[in-house]
Amino acid sequence: SLSAVSCSCSLSSGINAEYGGEFGLRNKREVWRVKYTLAKIRKAARELLTLEDKDPRRLFEGNAILRRLVRIGVLDENRMKLDYVLGLKTEDFLERRLQTQVFKLGLAKSIHHARVLIRQKHIRVRKQVVNIPSFIVRLDAQKHIDIAINSAYGSGREGRVKRKRMRAGAGGAGDNDEDED
Repeated sequence: SLSAVSCSCSLSSGINAEYGGEFGLRNKREVWRVKYTLAKIRKAARELLTLEDKDPRRLFEGNAILRRLVRIGVLDENRMKLDYVLGLKTEDFLERRLQTQVFKLGLAKSIHHARVLIRQKHIRVRKQVVNIPSFIVRLDAQKHIDIAINSAYGSGREGRVKRKRMRAGAGGAGDNDEDED
């Protein structure tokens, strides 16, 4: 049991040491997934950089990679060169997660609160309710992140506790003797 305790401590301290807890990640697998995605993109860019400048494959695939990275907001439009793809960091991708965007927009009090709101289906992107904290928000969809319409935080029905308190308050005056059974 001692090894299990030390293992979990090293896991959480590892995430906090690596990213300071600023992205509210659940476990290291979330970091590894982003690093693997970045490694694949960088590998493709390195391979294309070995080809000649006017090679049709380099032009076609290079533009596809650059357009995709600009669309998700990881790469600036004025830096659309394969050389800049090699300079991307893991933080650039973590910054585009829905969890981070919800916190940065001020819809949540903390990065952890943002994760809870997303998992409990209180957040939508455009008209679609999204409950995946690692959802990568595109640049054009960023301004459409909002509270879900049917959420208790929005204009939807009140939450379970509030409804229960309202029922108790409405029927509380004459029903006291029945509740004591």
